[in-house]
Amino acid sequence: MDNLLVQLIIGGLVGWLASILMHANRQMGILANVVIGIIGSILGHTLAQAGGLLHRSVAAGWIVSILGAALLIWLLRAFGVFNRKAWR
Repeated sequence: MDNLLVQLIIGGLVGWLASILMHANRQMGILANVVIGIIGSILGHTLAQAGGLLHRSVAAGWIVSILGAALLIWLLRAFGVFNRKAWR
């Protein structure tokens, strides 16, 4: 149970930082930050691994996670998800 709570908190932080980076902070609530953070982190680490990029430090892992979440926000914008009222 503690591990789940830590994952939710870190996912929320990653999603929040990515939303600030992508200027989507006003469009996203805490639940969206957590979901975007967790899914975006998985996306970022998967793409980094597929590209042969290895991160050996905690800071590099955070950067990969935030960039993955930012990519997910960009993709969602491209599909018009942030135009819906559900995200506001």
